Amino acid sequence: MGEKVLWPEKTGEWEIIKKGNPRFEGHYQPKVPLWGYGMDNDPKVMENWIKAATDNGINTFIFDWYWFNNGPFLESCLNDGFLKAKNNKEMNFYIMWADHNVARNYWNVHRYKDDSSRLWNGYIDWPNWKIIVKRIINQYFMQPNYLKIEGRPVFSVFSLENLIKTFGTVEETKKGLAYFIDEAKKAGFSGVHFQITIDGTPQQEILDQITMLGINSVTQYNWGGPIREDYILWGEEAWERINLWNKALDIPFFPNVSIGYDDSPRFPKKGSHDIVHLNKLPSSFAAYLQRAKNYCNSHPDQLKLITIYAMNEWVEGAYLLPDMKYGYDYLNAVRDVMIDGKYERYTK
Repeated sequence: MGEKVLWPEKTGEWEIIKKGNPRFEGHYQPKVPLWGYGMDNDPKVMENWIKAATDNGINTFIFDWYWFNNGPFLESCLNDGFLKAKNNKEMNFYIMWADHNVARNYWNVHRYKDDSSRLWNGYIDWPNWKIIVKRIINQYFMQPNYLKIEGRPVFSVFSLENLIKTFGTVEETKKGLAYFIDEAKKAGFSGVHFQITIDGTPQQEILDQITMLGINSVTQYNWGGPIREDYILWGEEAWERINLWNKALDIPFFPNVSIGYDDSPRFPKKGSHDIVHLNKLPSSFAAYLQRAKNYCNSHPDQLKLITIYAMNEWVEGAYLLPDMKYGYDYLNAVRDVMIDGKYERYTK
């Protein structure tokens, strides 16, 4: 369905990534994967990713999961890639429902040019919600390696705003989540752990919605905005926001560490001010990963979960997978912090 609409070359976003072009001197575009342009719905490709992750201290994959135009989108990465990989049981996984809206030119500006009209809405309706709930429970929650927190499968949601728009009001959304919990219990689970991703700083309206809906945890997709050219400035401002959320919430906040941000292949008019490129180094990433690890150690009552942006967001310039510029340095940075404890002696 969507692949034909967006990527006629049938190579997914590799079609866009290959067309990336530098916007200023020293700008690393296009990004070139060390292992080639493998498709993420190929179990052999996914087996390599799983091995690279587990060898370096990563034990969970979070899959962006889409539901557009009354049906699933890009689900084959999980269904045909991960779940058919021979070594998939070595990894936990869970789903983040990427319920964001999509403009026509967002995923393929070369095809749709300046056409920013809405292609798909991220919000849905009650009938589709019931289909989603059944699908997620049967296809994913039932997998033995689906991540559970306190016995409950984790269901993460990208946009709280669109989640509420799906049902119309906070009260109706609460009923929607209660329906999911009831269906999960019928399937033998003790409930559902609802997680949302946030951006910006805590606002009272959002905090009230989190409380009213009974959300169980909060994290970030990435460090969010404003995007800074300097990685360290971006990181320091992000950690100021992380600390604000930690203080404002009475539920677990799981910190994020972002590798970078460069979505210029999607946007021809973006320049240096829109791209994280100064001080963007594996060593800087490792320093923030250690900070996140320290955060987890200082919160002993919650799961020690750190989200990393990202394993393979090539088109947004955030990926742990090896490339022709950094090689395996980002994977090695994770190993240095999470397995070898390379910096532990400096943090006691």
